[in-house]
Amino acid sequence: MKKIGIMTTGGDCSGLNTVIQRLYKGASLLGWKVIGILDGTDGLCENPPQVIEFNDGTLPIESARLAGSFLHNGRVHALNFETAAKTGKLDKFNKQLRKSLVELKLDAMILIGGNGSISLAWCNREIYSDLQLVCIPKTIDMDIPLTDKTIGFDTAVQQLTSFCDQLMLTARSHHRWFVTQTMGRECGQLALNAGIAIGASAILIPEIKFDINSLINHIKKSPTDYGIILVSEGVSLRGHSGRPADIISRKLTAAGIVNRTAYPEHTQRVGDTTASDRILATRMADCALHAIENNETYVMTAIKDCQCKTVSLQKFFESGSITSDPNIPNVKTSDAYVSPENPLLDIATHMGIYIGETK
Repeated sequence: MKKIGIMTTGGDCSGLNTVIQRLYKGASLLGWKVIGILDGTDGLCENPPQVIEFNDGTLPIESARLAGSFLHNGRVHALNFETAAKTGKLDKFNKQLRKSLVELKLDAMILIGGNGSISLAWCNREIYSDLQLVCIPKTIDMDIPLTDKTIGFDTAVQQLTSFCDQLMLTARSHHRWFVTQTMGRECGQLALNAGIAIGASAILIPEIKFDINSLINHIKKSPTDYGIILVSEGVSLRGHSGRPADIISRKLTAAGIVNRTAYPEHTQRVGDTTASDRILATRMADCALHAIENNETYVMTAIKDCQCKTVSLQKFFESGSITSDPNIPNVKTSDAYVSPENPLLDIATHMGIYIGETK
């Protein structure tokens, strides 16, 4: 009988509970024992490691649609990769993780994380050398290389779309524009997809340069005197500091355009998991369990051309844009961004949406 562990790391999102529940369901049908690691690597670093053993009543299927993680994603002040690196305790931290995994006597670990967590797992792969490591990609940013979908993204797009739908009503009532700042870090996928969904007047993302005067002229020429301008949080304006939505709002005000700013913030990371994310979570859970059955290790589940399959963590890491982790010295992260060939960019232009100066 195999013994597998499940942990969620990094930022939370909708779909985590769905994939956890599906992993337990599938594993139990195979006769495997399943334990959950509480608080991700933070829980593994505790002595003894903080775990729960799953049974049929641990995570009821009716709760699997809920956002957040039943297993939690970490504590602010706990010793983790970031705090260990800052305090010079990274070697001690890694040894404790390995010691905990040996104590738990796992055959396999399923890590559900974002590009940072999966990059860390690959860069510190010796920690998992005595077991099978299978990663499942989740993030609302959709900045993970080699997969067309990540768990949580579709729900985040829906949450942001619903938020902007309500803003549009008050925008119309008061003849004003709303400069709405989205999450997404350095990737513009969330803003781009939600912007297409709501019919935004402008979508500003980190991957495409824009000119503030061109944006102002676009708004002034709009057939309406209200609408939504979506701004990804990773956008930067040369010579300015502060939140990009605030900077753009001030520029619009100076040009005589009535506007307000809006920040949906963490509402983008919650909400009942959409059907598409539940299906994706189930497919990736099934793929991960098959990988364990086939004795695969150091792999990630991925959706490519509508097929769910595994790719090696090495290929995942080397396929992205490798950058220095801003929070962990000497550690690299593999990132994906909006491709210049993304068809939504052309669609936005055809629909009269201002997206920058390159299209």
